[in-house]
Amino acid sequence: MPRFSLTSLLSEAVNAHRGWGPQWRKPAPQRAYDVVVVGGGGHGLGTAYYLARKHGITNVAVLEKGWIGGGNSGRNTTIIRSNYLYDESAAIYEHALKMWENLSQTLQYNVMYSPRGVMMLAHTQHDLQIFKRHIYANRLNGIDNEWLTAEEARAVCPGLDISQGARYPVLGAALQRRGGTARHDAVVWGYARAADALGVDIIENCEVTGFLRHPGGAIAGVETTRGPIRARRVGVAAAGHTSVVMARAGLRLPLESFPLQALVSEPVKPVVPCVVMSNAVHAYLSQSDKGELVIGAGTDQYVSYSQQGGLHITSHTLDAICELFPQFRRMKMMRAWGGIVDVTPDRSPIIDRTSVEGLYVNCGWGTGGFKATPGSADLFAHLLATDAAHPISAPFTLDRFRTGRLIDEAAAAAVAH
Repeated sequence: MPRFSLTSLLSEAVNAHRGWGPQWRKPAPQRAYDVVVVGGGGHGLGTAYYLARKHGITNVAVLEKGWIGGGNSGRNTTIIRSNYLYDESAAIYEHALKMWENLSQTLQYNVMYSPRGVMMLAHTQHDLQIFKRHIYANRLNGIDNEWLTAEEARAVCPGLDISQGARYPVLGAALQRRGGTARHDAVVWGYARAADALGVDIIENCEVTGFLRHPGGAIAGVETTRGPIRARRVGVAAAGHTSVVMARAGLRLPLESFPLQALVSEPVKPVVPCVVMSNAVHAYLSQSDKGELVIGAGTDQYVSYSQQGGLHITSHTLDAICELFPQFRRMKMMRAWGGIVDVTPDRSPIIDRTSVEGLYVNCGWGTGGFKATPGSADLFAHLLATDAAHPISAPFTLDRFRTGRLIDEAAAAAVAH
């Protein structure tokens, strides 16, 4: 793996950047691996990287049915935060946030992590009470979160409309200053490059069409569009298509998949210095390094595997943004896109073994998948390597849907789903 440094950048600048070469290999699939990871997004690539780096398991393949980062990893709004309500959720997202803070150094690749702050607006007395409850719960878990008055919120984000005549008056806000954004493509490329350097095979255009089984029923590998691949253990991190992949193993998981839409505006000068979120109006936005307003919505109301959503959702979202920031009413939107989020009944993830020996699953992240990327990958790699849950991920098992010990984070997700 070529190392990036000031010397290498200067020498390649003189060379018109012709000497970099591919950032990772394009290998043909081998006949067998120790571990196969299904899904070439941030969670899957990160899992392979931590398997190799932390657990010494380098005979690993990542199988992606399309291209690297072509799923939710490249189709999200890049928000990072850990201010979730319940202890279990706070622990898993804080684990991820701490890893985000040093991820560029770890991968030796700039993922453009920007701790610009995440501000969640309160519009009603109910919002005010709920957000203060979140703040107190976060502080008990050692997570930064603070209450702002409406005037203090506007001081953090000067364009915010806090007039009392607004349809959704801003009564205050909760602010996590360590939250922020990162560059989604860079995260995927960084993990791919680092995993490849440790010997992991990244195989694109290789869809899993079935599972190989031993006579006793345990996993023996996968059937793919590029032929059978044998493996001792298979981990599935396929986000919105997890239920489709697991059905091919004869398993039905407590998941529903919904489209989740986002859009960006024309670029403007810096105007939104932090991430601004509003549960009440179901919209949130930040500003990219190129100056575009990155705007996200709640999930569509219908289940679908489409990466395109309904126009009425984006229209409603833009109405909400214009309520909060009247000065944006004349801005032009440049493009929109959709991802597919996999949602569990309690809106919390699953990191667990399945009833099929040798088959593991990491799914159900809903709208929280990107922010959890490094933590999720680290914990899933621990499970695949040791066949034992890490203490942080231990509560997020399939068994909770039988016992009723749910982790209901629907309110803390900050979007409607």
